[in-house]
Amino acid sequence: MTDDTSKQLTNDPEELLTAKQEVDKQKAQFSSFVRSVSGDAPAEKGQVVEPQHRETDQQNNMKDVENRMLE
Repeated sequence: MTDDTSKQLTNDPEELLTAKQEVDKQKAQFSSFVRSVSGDAPAEKGQVVEPQHRETDQQNNMKDVENRMLE
C-alpha cells in the first residue's frame, strides 16, 4: 500500500481541484463496489431505515418534537 504523505502540500487551486476530483472518483468507485457486493443495503445515503430494524430513541423523539415546535 502506498502512502500519499510524500506529496508536497499545495495551495494551487488547480492542483487542489484535480486532487479533489481524483478522491471523488475513488469514492464513487468504492461506493459502486460496495453496492454491488452488499445487495440489499440502501443504495443512497440518507435513505430511511425501516423502523423494525431499531428501537425508538426517546431522546431523539423528544428533540424531533422540540424542533417541530420551533419551526
